[in-house]
Amino acid sequence: MPQTATNVPPAISSTWKLAIPAFIIFAFYFISASRNPDTETTAGTIGGLRRAPTTLKTATWNIAAINNNPFEYWVSITTDKKLKTSYNDLMEGVAAAIKNPSEKDDKKVSEVFTQDMFDELIQSMKDAGIPESDLAKVETRWTDDFKGRKIISEFIKDGTIGKKRLASMPDRYTNTIKTKSGMVYRPTVINCYDKTSLTTQKQWWSEWKKFMFATPIEVTSSKSGSKEYPQIFKLLKTISRAKYPAVTEEEEKISIPLQTVAAAIFDGVLVSIMNSQEVDWENLRSQMCAKLNKNKSNRITEIISEKYNTQDVIFLQEVSTDFLSVFGKRDRSPFNVHTSKFADNDRNQNSVILLKKSLECSVTEVTSDVTSTVEKAPFAKGDLFIVKASCNNGDFLYASFHGDTDGLATIPIVRAVKSYADNQGSGYKLVFGMDANSHSKVKDPTKQLPVLEFAKFYKSVELTSCYGDDPDPANYTTFHARTYLQPQLNKAITYEERDQKGDKNPKDHILFSKSEFTLEKTSKDNTGNRKYVDGMVFPTFEFPSDHGVTSAILQII
Repeated sequence: MPQTATNVPPAISSTWKLAIPAFIIFAFYFISASRNPDTETTAGTIGGLRRAPTTLKTATWNIAAINNNPFEYWVSITTDKKLKTSYNDLMEGVAAAIKNPSEKDDKKVSEVFTQDMFDELIQSMKDAGIPESDLAKVETRWTDDFKGRKIISEFIKDGTIGKKRLASMPDRYTNTIKTKSGMVYRPTVINCYDKTSLTTQKQWWSEWKKFMFATPIEVTSSKSGSKEYPQIFKLLKTISRAKYPAVTEEEEKISIPLQTVAAAIFDGVLVSIMNSQEVDWENLRSQMCAKLNKNKSNRITEIISEKYNTQDVIFLQEVSTDFLSVFGKRDRSPFNVHTSKFADNDRNQNSVILLKKSLECSVTEVTSDVTSTVEKAPFAKGDLFIVKASCNNGDFLYASFHGDTDGLATIPIVRAVKSYADNQGSGYKLVFGMDANSHSKVKDPTKQLPVLEFAKFYKSVELTSCYGDDPDPANYTTFHARTYLQPQLNKAITYEERDQKGDKNPKDHILFSKSEFTLEKTSKDNTGNRKYVDGMVFPTFEFPSDHGVTSAILQII
């Protein structure tokens, strides 16, 4: 005879029949989650109760680099052999022509930018309201100086012109202009101009003059609202002697017409050099612009959405409004985008934080609470963004920061953020993603931040980096090199010089406290496929940034 549980009431027996399977399922679910740090269940709740968290997946990425000029940096082309050959032939030919110009190539300025062109330019500036007395001084400068110079050795390679910003300043204001009706490009080699062909000096000059003096535009600014300009020429600003001491008092006074002449000569010289090459440079530029410029935001969005969609938090730096617009339209994005109310939309290079939607974070910005305590440091509005985030996997203080070129603001900023975090008590765990602009080797530590000095500092305030307490100075997160097709030729190098003179530095870090996290894994990526290729310059066609992605899995203590 089978035994029966005659001593167990029927109601209790039926309850246990339901409870035991439920308990087994719960135990299996919890054990599986705790053993698998990659599963989404490590950052959630069960039955409305906060579960002990295990891991935090983080990443930081400065997504800037190629903005207007597709030729500015040496680019690695890894998938199209024909395109790679065309690119290398063109860029090496230009570099050779500029670095060691032949007598034939190094012709006089007046052969490229003719006297007739100069006279037309003077008349256009006169019609635009430039005083005749100022134009007379510019004419003297042309006749006695610029006109007879050699185009390469004595003009575009003249360091004094660079120091005075006579070519780079007008390029800054007119290279690529975002107007109310769309993007407007100056007819030059170093942007994505595609309105007409520039294969002759005559064609180029006709379009250049029309662009500067016969193109009205309406520009929208968050500071000054919408403003109309009857001519693009009106965008040019006086070059300040206080900021650029190489400029003389007279040059400052006539700097608008003087820089206009310099810009015209510079653009004319580049067109002449490019048309002397055997490669179809306009077709090549069109392909590069499609990959590196016009499609940049789409490609970055694709990388984040497809390769980093399992991260819990992503810190981004130098983020443009165009990227935010493209990323915001992405269907079924796993991230909420958090931006600062102190962002500078005119400068258009702001720090941003992406948080996993499933973490259900309640976010409060505290940027101003920190910046008000920062010692004197060279950082700009929008460089730093800090939030308190109360999520279903814990409470965190998240910070994203873009350091200045030399990294001199990094230590004061980190000190202020850490001080703020300490004042919050043990409730909020600090995680800080940044482009610290820390350098492998420096000549003067008072002028640039060495990565080992940075490490010494962050250890002193009880922080560590995803690259450790003693990071390897040769563990680079950037590797780029400027070409000869950009206004600052003092920074230009040949492809063969990239290893010795390129910007190879360990700039990107994720900081945290050892008392709050242990490091499980750190990874780098310069391919957009969660892989890092050592010795490869970037941007590439597949990876449109000059900073690699740094990601780290942190175990929460």
